[in-house]
Amino acid sequence: MYYPDDVVEEVRSRNNIVDVIGSYVRLQKKGNSYFGLCPFHNEKSPSFSVSTNKQMYYCFGCGAGGNVFTFVMEYENQTFPEAMKTLAERAGITLPEMELTEEQKAEKNKRQTLLEINKLAARYFYYQLGGDQGQQARDYLEGRALSKETQVHFGLGYASKYSNDLYLFLKKKGYSDQLLRETGLITFDEKRGAHDKFWNRVMFPIMDVNNKVIGFGGRVMGDGTPKYLNSPETILFDKSRNLYGLNYARTSRKSYMIICEGYMDVIAMHQAGFTNAVASLGTAFTTQHSVLLKRYTQEVRLAYDSDGAGQKAALRAIPILKSAGINVRVIHMDPYKDPDEFIKNLGVDAFQERIDAAESSFMFEISVLEKNYKQSDPEGRASFMKAAARKLLEFPQELERNIYIDAIAGKYGIASEALRKMVNSFGASMSREQVESAIYQQQEREAAPVRKRQEKEDSVLTAQKLLLTWLIEEPSLFEKLDGIICEEDFVEPVYHKAAALVFDEYRQTGNVTPARILNQFEDVEEQKTAASLFNTKLKTDDDPAIREKALNETVLRIRRNSLDMASRSVKSPDDLQRIIREKAKLQKLHISL
Repeated sequence: MYYPDDVVEEVRSRNNIVDVIGSYVRLQKKGNSYFGLCPFHNEKSPSFSVSTNKQMYYCFGCGAGGNVFTFVMEYENQTFPEAMKTLAERAGITLPEMELTEEQKAEKNKRQTLLEINKLAARYFYYQLGGDQGQQARDYLEGRALSKETQVHFGLGYASKYSNDLYLFLKKKGYSDQLLRETGLITFDEKRGAHDKFWNRVMFPIMDVNNKVIGFGGRVMGDGTPKYLNSPETILFDKSRNLYGLNYARTSRKSYMIICEGYMDVIAMHQAGFTNAVASLGTAFTTQHSVLLKRYTQEVRLAYDSDGAGQKAALRAIPILKSAGINVRVIHMDPYKDPDEFIKNLGVDAFQERIDAAESSFMFEISVLEKNYKQSDPEGRASFMKAAARKLLEFPQELERNIYIDAIAGKYGIASEALRKMVNSFGASMSREQVESAIYQQQEREAAPVRKRQEKEDSVLTAQKLLLTWLIEEPSLFEKLDGIICEEDFVEPVYHKAAALVFDEYRQTGNVTPARILNQFEDVEEQKTAASLFNTKLKTDDDPAIREKALNETVLRIRRNSLDMASRSVKSPDDLQRIIREKAKLQKLHISL
């Protein structure tokens, strides 16, 4: 179903966002906005803001944001056409019935078409699981004690033993080889021609946070290799930016998330009632994963396998999660290997007890460190205590450091004061660089440069967010910035698109309506990012001089970054000279308020 822009805008403008959200969430007016508890993550203090002027909502806690369409889609789990119908009915608007022509279908966004193909494939695999060929797969799932309800809930399926079944099915639906190649479901080579990526495997559809199928995982039946196989990277599927089970876990009312190692652990835990479990998708935990989780929680419990590989994975994930501002605890599952095995043997209540008793990430790191030293040997024990003392220097605050000193001393049977003296001695005798080296020697080598680069990028992006919010709230700035900065200075794709829409709307109408601009972002994650651009907290002072300084610093940072980016792709000496002249002008730039 296709709706013209003017119809979409009429439906949006006739549904006041405060009234719509107020029918779902209790809101209280504070200043020019309304606040309430966010319906998209668990919180005790209201950080969910709804603006009458902007006709937008934004949560300063989890980052959820958008216009009235976004809210209905997210809260009611509806597609855009469904949300249009819901809001049109609410406003008493009759929507035009317009079917897509074949030409319009062919012109539809490639991303949407690939999502349709993935949805069809998921249904096909589900059908195969219930057929004659799916008996072995059904036996496997029953052997793993997965109920029929759980199998349906996660959309589990089966890829048959024939290596071109799915290809032939999708070709009959009219999809081209080029499109099928881009799904990652079909492989083409000279010897075998077109054949399925997955065959003779139990299939796990991978969904994004909006319950759209973006990829698949497959577990081989029998002794084939690899045991688990994931979809390749596509324009839909980026394994470093998605987590299995997050589409369900994000709606859990638990105050924390549990990170497991694989599909079966997540499914088994959800079946047991632990619906806040997620897992990475065949890759190590990444910074992008931590940023994604930060939208929904402030605390994580790690439930990685209890073997050496699981412990290494936990040690890699801990500093990444901490750097994102997420509190981390570690669940001990001994004598069993993983959550699925533990729950099957000891039950749900016993696992909940392990969750409640989860160890702080620092004490877990100390316990892993301990294994490198022979505790029965005095020299080994002394070396371990020295290593622990150096690691305690990670805590810059004396109070927190002393708490962990007492905890380690109590656990390993030494005097707290002796350990405290050792820590202070190391801190006093080591230079700042040496202290930092001691802090990070146990962590990932790449963590520091990644974080440093991220901080630099974040400072520029923050400046861009700040300026876009400022322009919307004070349109008079457009005239003052004319000829100084424009949409081309916003170089990150989503930021650039948002800035282009903002500047273009101001040029045409002399005003900006953020909620209307958000309609131009079809992808929900992009829309959330765009919403954050219009809801940055302006930490400016009432003093005009301080506000003026803040504005100049913000514009300078954005413009300087834009010129730096341009200098990396110069094509002629004239372009380089122009950039040099522009940089020189920045030295004299001053915008007066």
